[in-house]
Amino acid sequence: MTDEDPTIHPREVDPVSPDRRRRPCLIVFDVNETLSDMSPMAERFTDVGASAPLAKPWFAGLLRDGFSLTAVGVNESFAAIAAEALRVALDGESLDRSIEDAVQHVMEGFAGLPAHPDVPAGVRALADAGYRLVTLSNGSTSVAEALFDRAGIREYFEALLSVEDAPLWKPAPAAYAYALERCAVDPVDAMLVAVHPWDIDGAARADLATAWINRGGGPYPDYFEAPDLSVGSLTALADELAG
Repeated sequence: MTDEDPTIHPREVDPVSPDRRRRPCLIVFDVNETLSDMSPMAERFTDVGASAPLAKPWFAGLLRDGFSLTAVGVNESFAAIAAEALRVALDGESLDRSIEDAVQHVMEGFAGLPAHPDVPAGVRALADAGYRLVTLSNGSTSVAEALFDRAGIREYFEALLSVEDAPLWKPAPAAYAYALERCAVDPVDAMLVAVHPWDIDGAARADLATAWINRGGGPYPDYFEAPDLSVGSLTALADELAG
């Protein structure tokens, strides 16, 4: 027994502490929201007569359902879950077209999303620094392909990987293992870059280094494994790795 304060304090982690940094040779990018700006999806909802604020809970709900299926060992396609979740979300809305036409219009929005402003310069800086760049998305490869073509950065990625070809969605360990196997890289030599703390946590538990892109400046959930790096943009990540 001691006289020390028994209070359990939140974990304190310096996400950019030099002694925690790992220098990867391969950088694995999440795509949806990490590289793509999904805010225009709200306009797709208003286009069909629905409420713009529905866009965020719809996307969060489709991720939740994808994770739930992953937890029981089922790998369902992102598009199938997204479309069915839309049918649920749009039920009861005053639509100006049939439900199926509305679902199709919203889903087509994925094909035209822009990259975040910091993405092209950040990707080029990382490629110029000699890092191998690939994606690992819970969405489709075609969405990433179109996004990069519009942003003029497709040439910098050696592979566009999707969990459609993996055993399970991220954050299941098998998803990260699939990417590492495809790239012939050990976990210690790879870094996952994402805006989603759940993705950072999954990659960290799979022994990859991690970088959290925190464009909003909010706190990181303490119940997840902390990122090795926490930066406000992709260009800031390039600067951190260069430093």
